[in-house]
Amino acid sequence: MKEILTKLTRLYGPSGHEEFVRDAIKEMVEPHCDEVIVDPLGNLIAHKKGSGPKLMLAAHMDEIGVMVTDIDKEGFLRFTKVGGVSPHQLLGQRVVFKNGTFGVFGHEKLDDIKDLKFEKMFIDIGATSREEAEEKVSLGDVAVFDRDLVEAGDRWIAKGLDDRAGCAVLIKVLQELSSSPNDIYAVFTVQEEVGTRGAKTSAYSIEPDLGLAVDVTLVGDTPKAPTNAVALGKGPTIKVKDALVLAHPQVKESLVEVAKSHGIPYQFEILDNGGTDAGPIHLTKSGVKSGGVSIPCRYVHSPTEMVSKTDMDNAVKLLKAYLTSVQV
Repeated sequence: MKEILTKLTRLYGPSGHEEFVRDAIKEMVEPHCDEVIVDPLGNLIAHKKGSGPKLMLAAHMDEIGVMVTDIDKEGFLRFTKVGGVSPHQLLGQRVVFKNGTFGVFGHEKLDDIKDLKFEKMFIDIGATSREEAEEKVSLGDVAVFDRDLVEAGDRWIAKGLDDRAGCAVLIKVLQELSSSPNDIYAVFTVQEEVGTRGAKTSAYSIEPDLGLAVDVTLVGDTPKAPTNAVALGKGPTIKVKDALVLAHPQVKESLVEVAKSHGIPYQFEILDNGGTDAGPIHLTKSGVKSGGVSIPCRYVHSPTEMVSKTDMDNAVKLLKAYLTSVQV
Protein backbone atom coordinates (compact mmCIF):
# COMPACT_ATOMS: atom_id res chain seq x y z
CA MET A 1 0.00 0.00 0.00
CA LYS A 2 2.80 2.43 0.87
CA GLU A 3 4.41 1.99 -2.56
CA ILE A 4 1.09 2.59 -4.34
CA LEU A 5 0.17 5.61 -2.23
CA THR A 6 3.63 7.17 -2.50
CA LYS A 7 3.51 6.91 -6.27
CA LEU A 8 -0.03 8.25 -6.63
CA THR A 9 0.31 11.23 -4.29
CA ARG A 10 3.52 12.34 -5.98
CA LEU A 11 1.83 12.61 -9.38
CA TYR A 12 0.42 15.79 -10.89
CA GLY A 13 -3.32 15.41 -11.46
CA PRO A 14 -5.67 18.36 -10.96
CA SER A 15 -9.22 18.22 -12.30
CA GLY A 16 -9.15 17.95 -16.08
CA HIS A 17 -5.47 16.89 -16.13
CA GLU A 18 -5.56 13.37 -14.66
CA GLU A 19 -3.53 11.61 -17.38
CA PHE A 20 -0.38 10.93 -15.31
CA VAL A 21 -2.45 9.38 -12.52
CA ARG A 22 -4.55 7.41 -15.00
CA ASP A 23 -1.48 5.95 -16.73
CA ALA A 24 0.01 4.87 -13.40
CA ILE A 25 -3.22 3.23 -12.23
CA LYS A 26 -3.72 1.49 -15.57
CA GLU A 27 -0.28 -0.11 -15.28
CA MET A 28 -1.10 -1.36 -11.77
CA VAL A 29 -4.56 -2.82 -12.46
CA GLU A 30 -4.39 -4.05 -16.06
CA PRO A 31 -2.83 -7.45 -15.18
CA HIS A 32 -5.67 -8.11 -12.72
CA CYS A 33 -8.66 -7.23 -14.92
CA ASP A 34 -10.35 -8.65 -17.98
CA GLU A 35 -10.67 -5.27 -19.66
CA VAL A 36 -9.39 -1.75 -19.02
CA ILE A 37 -10.63 1.17 -21.10
CA VAL A 38 -10.49 4.96 -21.06
CA ASP A 39 -13.79 6.64 -21.89
CA PRO A 40 -14.18 9.92 -23.82
CA LEU A 41 -14.12 12.09 -20.67
CA GLY A 42 -10.97 10.39 -19.38
CA ASN A 43 -12.33 7.96 -16.77
CA LEU A 44 -10.37 4.72 -16.39
CA ILE A 45 -12.79 1.77 -16.27
CA ALA A 46 -11.34 -1.53 -15.02
CA HIS A 47 -13.67 -4.48 -15.57
CA LYS A 48 -13.51 -7.83 -13.74
CA LYS A 49 -16.13 -9.93 -15.48
CA GLY A 50 -18.73 -11.93 -13.59
CA SER A 51 -22.12 -13.45 -14.27
CA GLY A 52 -23.92 -11.54 -11.53
CA PRO A 53 -25.21 -7.98 -11.21
CA LYS A 54 -23.11 -4.99 -12.23
CA LEU A 55 -21.33 -3.38 -9.29
CA MET A 56 -19.67 -0.01 -9.88
CA LEU A 57 -17.01 1.32 -7.51
CA ALA A 58 -15.77 4.86 -8.09
CA ALA A 59 -12.65 6.57 -6.74
CA HIS A 60 -11.66 9.93 -8.20
CA MET A 61 -8.19 10.59 -9.58
CA ASP A 62 -8.23 14.38 -9.56
CA GLU A 63 -6.96 16.75 -6.89
CA ILE A 64 -7.59 20.41 -6.14
CA GLY A 65 -5.39 23.11 -7.67
CA VAL A 66 -5.12 26.71 -8.87
CA MET A 67 -5.31 28.10 -12.43
CA VAL A 68 -3.38 31.07 -13.82
CA THR A 69 -5.70 33.91 -14.88
CA ASP A 70 -3.22 36.76 -15.42
CA ILE A 71 0.51 37.54 -15.51
CA ASP A 72 1.56 41.05 -14.47
CA LYS A 73 4.47 43.05 -15.85
CA GLU A 74 6.74 41.99 -12.96
CA GLY A 75 6.08 38.29 -13.68
CA PHE A 76 3.75 37.52 -10.77
CA LEU A 77 0.82 35.19 -11.50
CA ARG A 78 -2.77 35.84 -10.51
CA PHE A 79 -4.97 32.78 -10.18
CA THR A 80 -8.34 31.23 -9.45
CA LYS A 81 -9.19 27.99 -7.69
CA VAL A 82 -9.85 24.58 -9.24
CA GLY A 83 -11.97 22.73 -6.71
CA GLY A 84 -12.42 23.52 -3.02
CA VAL A 85 -9.40 25.66 -2.17
CA SER A 86 -9.23 28.12 0.72
CA PRO A 87 -6.87 31.11 0.45
CA HIS A 88 -5.79 30.59 4.06
CA GLN A 89 -4.53 27.09 3.21
CA LEU A 90 -2.17 28.56 0.60
CA LEU A 91 0.01 30.83 2.72
CA GLY A 92 3.67 29.81 2.50
CA GLN A 93 2.90 26.80 0.31
CA ARG A 94 4.82 25.64 -2.73
CA VAL A 95 3.11 24.54 -5.95
CA VAL A 96 4.23 22.87 -9.14
CA PHE A 97 2.90 23.15 -12.69
CA LYS A 98 2.60 20.32 -15.17
CA ASN A 99 5.90 21.24 -16.87
CA GLY A 100 7.80 21.19 -13.57
CA THR A 101 7.80 24.95 -12.90
CA PHE A 102 7.67 25.67 -9.17
CA GLY A 103 6.09 28.62 -7.42
CA VAL A 104 5.20 29.92 -3.98
CA PHE A 105 2.13 31.83 -2.84
CA GLY A 106 2.41 35.41 -1.68
CA HIS A 107 -0.06 38.18 -0.89
CA GLU A 108 -0.38 41.94 -0.99
CA LYS A 109 -0.14 44.02 2.19
CA LEU A 110 -3.17 43.37 4.39
CA ASP A 111 -4.40 45.37 7.37
CA ASP A 112 -6.04 42.20 8.72
CA ILE A 113 -5.38 38.58 7.71
CA LYS A 114 -9.15 38.13 7.68
CA ASP A 115 -9.14 40.23 4.50
CA LEU A 116 -7.14 37.57 2.63
CA LYS A 117 -8.90 36.74 -0.64
CA PHE A 118 -7.72 35.17 -3.90
CA GLU A 119 -7.66 38.57 -5.62
CA LYS A 120 -5.11 39.71 -3.00
CA MET A 121 -2.81 36.77 -3.69
CA PHE A 122 -0.25 35.83 -6.35
CA ILE A 123 2.17 33.04 -7.28
CA ASP A 124 5.88 33.86 -7.46
CA ILE A 125 7.76 31.60 -9.90
CA GLY A 126 10.98 33.57 -9.67
CA ALA A 127 10.39 35.53 -12.88
CA THR A 128 11.33 39.21 -13.10
CA SER A 129 9.08 40.17 -16.03
CA ARG A 130 5.94 39.12 -17.86
CA GLU A 131 8.07 37.89 -20.76
CA GLU A 132 10.20 35.69 -18.53
CA ALA A 133 7.13 34.27 -16.78
CA GLU A 134 5.43 33.52 -20.10
CA GLU A 135 8.39 31.33 -21.05
CA LYS A 136 7.44 29.07 -18.12
CA VAL A 137 3.64 29.25 -17.79
CA SER A 138 0.59 30.32 -19.78
CA LEU A 139 -2.88 31.53 -18.92
CA GLY A 140 -5.00 28.53 -18.01
CA ASP A 141 -2.11 26.45 -16.67
CA VAL A 142 -2.91 24.64 -13.42
CA ALA A 143 -0.65 24.12 -10.42
CA VAL A 144 -1.00 21.68 -7.48
CA PHE A 145 0.57 21.50 -4.04
CA ASP A 146 4.12 20.12 -3.96
CA ARG A 147 4.45 17.72 -1.00
CA ASP A 148 5.80 14.16 -0.73
CA LEU A 149 4.21 11.44 1.40
CA VAL A 150 5.65 10.91 4.90
CA GLU A 151 4.87 8.45 7.71
CA ALA A 152 3.97 9.34 11.29
CA GLY A 153 3.30 6.15 13.24
CA ASP A 154 0.06 4.67 11.92
CA ARG A 155 -0.52 7.78 9.79
CA TRP A 156 0.33 8.79 6.27
CA ILE A 157 0.57 12.51 5.51
CA ALA A 158 0.59 13.85 1.93
CA LYS A 159 -1.11 16.13 -0.55
CA GLY A 160 -3.81 14.62 -2.71
CA LEU A 161 -4.94 11.88 -0.32
CA ASP A 162 -8.37 13.11 -1.42
CA ASP A 163 -8.76 10.87 -3.27
CA ARG A 164 -5.54 9.04 -4.06
CA ALA A 165 -6.18 7.15 -0.81
CA GLY A 166 -9.43 5.85 -2.29
CA CYS A 167 -7.68 5.03 -5.56
CA ALA A 168 -5.00 3.07 -3.66
CA VAL A 169 -7.66 1.09 -1.80
CA LEU A 170 -9.47 0.28 -5.03
CA ILE A 171 -6.21 -0.76 -6.72
CA LYS A 172 -5.43 -3.16 -3.85
CA VAL A 173 -8.94 -4.62 -4.06
CA LEU A 174 -8.49 -5.36 -7.76
CA GLN A 175 -5.04 -6.85 -7.19
CA GLU A 176 -6.17 -9.12 -4.35
CA LEU A 177 -9.66 -10.11 -5.49
CA SER A 178 -9.19 -13.42 -7.28
CA SER A 179 -12.83 -13.90 -8.25
CA SER A 180 -16.32 -12.62 -7.60
CA PRO A 181 -19.80 -13.78 -8.58
CA ASN A 182 -20.58 -10.18 -9.49
CA ASP A 183 -19.70 -8.15 -12.59
CA ILE A 184 -17.32 -5.54 -11.19
CA TYR A 185 -16.52 -2.16 -12.72
CA ALA A 186 -13.85 -0.23 -10.84
CA VAL A 187 -13.92 3.32 -12.18
CA PHE A 188 -11.17 5.82 -11.49
CA THR A 189 -13.04 9.01 -12.24
CA VAL A 190 -12.08 12.47 -13.45
CA GLN A 191 -13.25 15.94 -12.41
CA GLU A 192 -14.88 14.98 -9.12
CA GLU A 193 -13.55 18.08 -7.39
CA VAL A 194 -15.35 20.38 -9.84
CA GLY A 195 -18.75 18.67 -9.82
CA THR A 196 -18.52 14.84 -9.78
CA ARG A 197 -18.52 14.92 -13.57
CA GLY A 198 -16.65 11.71 -14.42
CA ALA A 199 -18.92 9.54 -12.30
CA LYS A 200 -21.95 10.94 -14.09
CA THR A 201 -20.82 9.94 -17.58
CA SER A 202 -19.27 6.59 -16.62
CA ALA A 203 -22.32 5.47 -14.65
CA TYR A 204 -24.51 6.37 -17.63
CA SER A 205 -22.49 4.06 -19.90
CA ILE A 206 -22.10 1.19 -17.39
CA GLU A 207 -25.71 1.19 -16.10
CA PRO A 208 -24.78 -0.46 -12.78
CA ASP A 209 -27.17 -2.29 -10.50
CA LEU A 210 -25.33 -0.97 -7.46
CA GLY A 211 -22.84 1.86 -6.94
CA LEU A 212 -20.25 2.61 -4.27
CA ALA A 213 -18.06 5.68 -3.96
CA VAL A 214 -14.64 5.06 -2.42
CA ASP A 215 -13.43 8.39 -1.08
CA VAL A 216 -12.18 10.14 2.05
CA THR A 217 -14.38 11.74 4.68
CA LEU A 218 -14.14 14.39 7.37
CA VAL A 219 -13.32 13.59 11.01
CA GLY A 220 -14.13 15.15 14.36
CA ASP A 221 -11.20 13.84 16.40
CA THR A 222 -8.96 16.91 16.66
CA PRO A 223 -9.11 19.50 19.49
CA LYS A 224 -12.38 21.46 19.49
CA ALA A 225 -13.28 20.10 16.04
CA PRO A 226 -16.82 20.44 14.71
CA THR A 227 -19.04 17.64 16.04
CA ASN A 228 -18.51 14.56 13.90
CA ALA A 229 -18.43 11.01 15.27
CA VAL A 230 -15.61 9.84 12.98
CA ALA A 231 -12.00 9.34 14.07
CA LEU A 232 -8.76 8.13 12.52
CA GLY A 233 -7.87 4.52 13.32
CA LYS A 234 -11.39 3.32 14.14
CA GLY A 235 -12.13 1.84 10.73
CA PRO A 236 -13.47 2.94 7.35
CA THR A 237 -16.85 4.64 7.28
CA ILE A 238 -20.07 3.39 5.78
CA LYS A 239 -22.00 6.24 4.22
CA VAL A 240 -25.39 7.21 5.61
CA LYS A 241 -25.76 10.60 3.93
CA ASP A 242 -23.96 13.59 2.50
CA ALA A 243 -25.09 16.66 0.57
CA LEU A 244 -25.55 14.67 -2.65
CA VAL A 245 -26.94 11.31 -1.59
CA LEU A 246 -28.92 9.44 1.01
CA ALA A 247 -27.35 5.99 0.99
CA HIS A 248 -29.76 3.27 -0.04
CA PRO A 249 -30.78 1.39 3.14
CA GLN A 250 -30.03 -1.98 1.55
CA VAL A 251 -26.51 -0.88 0.61
CA LYS A 252 -25.78 0.55 4.05
CA GLU A 253 -27.19 -2.44 5.90
CA SER A 254 -25.42 -5.01 3.74
CA LEU A 255 -22.08 -3.23 4.28
CA VAL A 256 -22.70 -3.30 8.04
CA GLU A 257 -23.57 -7.01 7.93
CA VAL A 258 -20.40 -7.82 6.00
CA ALA A 259 -18.24 -5.76 8.36
CA LYS A 260 -19.72 -7.45 11.44
CA SER A 261 -19.46 -10.97 10.02
CA HIS A 262 -15.77 -10.46 9.16
CA GLY A 263 -14.83 -8.59 12.33
CA ILE A 264 -13.92 -5.42 10.43
CA PRO A 265 -14.20 -2.17 12.43
CA TYR A 266 -16.39 0.48 10.85
CA GLN A 267 -17.92 3.91 11.49
CA PHE A 268 -20.87 5.78 10.04
CA GLU A 269 -20.45 8.80 7.75
CA ILE A 270 -23.09 11.51 8.13
CA LEU A 271 -22.15 14.77 6.40
CA ASP A 272 -24.16 17.96 6.04
CA ASN A 273 -21.78 19.39 3.44
CA GLY A 274 -19.74 17.89 0.63
CA GLY A 275 -20.42 14.90 -1.54
CA THR A 276 -18.85 12.08 -3.50
CA ASP A 277 -19.28 10.22 -6.77
CA ALA A 278 -22.21 8.37 -5.17
CA GLY A 279 -24.29 11.49 -5.86
CA PRO A 280 -24.42 11.27 -9.65
CA ILE A 281 -24.30 7.46 -9.66
CA HIS A 282 -27.54 7.06 -7.71
CA LEU A 283 -29.39 9.41 -10.09
CA THR A 284 -28.30 7.59 -13.26
CA LYS A 285 -31.14 6.78 -15.67
CA SER A 286 -33.94 5.21 -13.60
CA GLY A 287 -31.85 5.21 -10.42
CA VAL A 288 -29.11 3.07 -8.85
CA LYS A 289 -28.87 1.68 -5.33
CA SER A 290 -25.83 3.52 -4.02
CA GLY A 291 -23.69 4.17 -0.97
CA GLY A 292 -20.09 4.61 -0.05
CA VAL A 293 -17.06 3.41 1.87
CA SER A 294 -14.78 6.24 2.96
CA ILE A 295 -11.41 6.65 4.64
CA PRO A 296 -11.34 9.08 7.57
CA CYS A 297 -9.04 11.99 6.72
CA ARG A 298 -7.79 14.97 8.69
CA TYR A 299 -7.08 18.35 7.07
CA VAL A 300 -9.01 17.63 3.85
CA HIS A 301 -8.24 19.99 0.95
CA SER A 302 -4.96 21.09 2.50
CA PRO A 303 -1.36 20.39 1.41
CA THR A 304 -0.99 17.94 4.31
CA GLU A 305 -3.93 15.57 4.50
CA MET A 306 -3.66 12.68 6.97
CA VAL A 307 -5.09 9.13 6.96
CA SER A 308 -4.61 5.97 9.03
CA LYS A 309 -2.82 2.96 7.54
CA THR A 310 -5.10 0.55 9.41
CA ASP A 311 -8.23 2.33 8.18
CA MET A 312 -7.03 1.88 4.60
CA ASP A 313 -6.20 -1.79 5.16
CA ASN A 314 -9.62 -2.37 6.70
CA ALA A 315 -11.28 -0.58 3.79
CA VAL A 316 -9.63 -3.07 1.44
CA LYS A 317 -10.85 -5.99 3.58
CA LEU A 318 -14.40 -4.60 3.72
CA LEU A 319 -14.68 -4.05 -0.02
CA LYS A 320 -13.21 -7.46 -0.90
CA ALA A 321 -15.63 -9.20 1.43
CA TYR A 322 -18.55 -7.14 0.17
CA LEU A 323 -17.86 -7.75 -3.52
CA THR A 324 -17.73 -11.50 -3.03
CA SER A 325 -20.88 -11.79 -0.92
CA VAL A 326 -23.33 -9.00 -1.70
CA GLN A 327 -26.62 -9.79 -3.39
CA VAL A 328 -28.30 -6.91 -5.20
